[in-house]
Amino acid sequence: MTAQVVVHPDKATLAAAVAARLITTLADAQARHGEVHVVLTGGSMGNATMTALADSPAVRAVAWELVHLWWGDERYVERASEDRNATQAREAGLDRLLDLGLQSGNVHELPASDDPEGFDLEAAVQRYADELAAVARESSQPAAGTEPLGRPGADGLPAFEVVMLGVGPDAHVASLFPGRPTLQVQDRTVVAEANSPKPPPARLSLTFPALCTADEVWLLVAGTDKADAVAAALGGVDVDEAPAAGVSGRRHTVWLLDEDAASRLA
Repeated sequence: MTAQVVVHPDKATLAAAVAARLITTLADAQARHGEVHVVLTGGSMGNATMTALADSPAVRAVAWELVHLWWGDERYVERASEDRNATQAREAGLDRLLDLGLQSGNVHELPASDDPEGFDLEAAVQRYADELAAVARESSQPAAGTEPLGRPGADGLPAFEVVMLGVGPDAHVASLFPGRPTLQVQDRTVVAEANSPKPPPARLSLTFPALCTADEVWLLVAGTDKADAVAAALGGVDVDEAPAAGVSGRRHTVWLLDEDAASRLA
C-alpha cells in the first residue's frame, strides 16, 4: 500500500491539522463502533499536537469517555520525570481532556522505574503487554448480556484506530532504533530497549507487529533535521537502516510533514 504524503507550511499549522484530522477520525469511528483506541507519540510534534487538540474548538465533537489512549513507547524512568512522554503529554494538554470526559482509567501509561510493584525492565514489558491484552478482551468480549464496547483487535491488542509516530533524525520510530535486534521481534507486542542510542537509555516500545495492526498509521514530522530521515524512509531504504520505513496502517499510512521535513523529497 502506497503511503500518502501531506505537507503543511510549518510546524504550528501541521500540529493544528493533525489535531483536526484526529478529531474527525475519532468522531467518525465512534459513530461506527463506539469505543476507540489511539496510540500517542511523544517528542515535540506529539506535544504540539496534544496542545492543538486540547485548544481546538471542535474537541467536544469526540465522546472522550469512549476513548482509550496508549503510548507507542516510553522512557523507563521515574513516573514524575520530565523525560517521560506521558508527563510531557499531560503538561501539553492531555489533562484538559479529563475535564471533557476522558476517563483517567483509559489513559494507559507505560510502567515507570519507581512504580511500587518494583518492575525491572523485562517485567515492565510484560506488564504493559498484559494490560493491552486485558483491555482488548474487555472491549471485544463484554460481560454476558451487554453489548461490546468496541470492535475486536488483533491477538493481544485492542483495535487501534490510529497510531501516531514521530520520526527521529536517524529514522527511528517509537523506541525502535536502526540496527537493533528489537526491529526483528515478531512474536511480542511490547519490547525492551536497554541501551538506546538516545538518552535516557532504558526504553519500552510497541513492536512493529503491534504498531502495524492500526487502521491508520500517521507519521508526524517537522524540521530540517528530520528531512534526510523522511527522504530515506520514503525512498525505499531498508528497515534496518530506516525503521520508519517499516510501519504501515491496515487501511492508511499518512506522512504528515511540514515543509522543512519534506525539503529533501523529490
